[in-house]
Amino acid sequence: MPSVDLHEIYHALLNHFRHRNWWPGDTPLEVIVGAILTQNTAWKNVEKAIGRLKEAGVLSIKGLRTIPREHLAELIRPSGYYNQKALKIKAFLAFLQREYRGNLTRMFREDTRVLREKLLQVKGIGPETADSILLYAGGHLTFVVDLYTYRVATRHGWVPEDIDYESLREFFQDRIRPDVELYNDFHAQLVAVGNQYCRKTPCCEECLLYRFILTENIGWP
Repeated sequence: MPSVDLHEIYHALLNHFRHRNWWPGDTPLEVIVGAILTQNTAWKNVEKAIGRLKEAGVLSIKGLRTIPREHLAELIRPSGYYNQKALKIKAFLAFLQREYRGNLTRMFREDTRVLREKLLQVKGIGPETADSILLYAGGHLTFVVDLYTYRVATRHGWVPEDIDYESLREFFQDRIRPDVELYNDFHAQLVAVGNQYCRKTPCCEECLLYRFILTENIGWP
């Protein structure tokens, strides 16, 4: 892997975007539901779906556990793939009840590695969703990798294009001071770069990270 100072990059992002105060959510449960709903959709659609859950008075463990799946699916329709996501929410709640008697506080007391492995066994929860739940809802020390993280890291030549999720996650964790708030905000900063500059069609010359491109590594095997 190339030599790249991620702390210098983070501070450049912080000076530009300021603290992102991410993830938006009033409770850990809302963050978890948001992490599931955001799969394959824009955040604005997630906000609409969560708003509908709140209006219906079901954004609680009991409410989500007892609401019929078909009704839940209809409420979260704005998030897209609503039938599948209703199943995923129900699967998580069943897991929570089975493993931790429906108690999120008890769940988040679990060792990070152990809980991560358990979450990855839940239907519909992949590595990105599991890490989002751990970091943003539970305050566990794990870095979240998403499309924006991958896009920024590969386009700047920090990592090869064929890097997998776990290797990219380790790339960041090996180079960043282990701190939950830092992991939280750094990922949010990368999302901001992805939204504003590192889009599908990038605006490279306008981007504040342009000077951090490792040109010798672009296109490396």
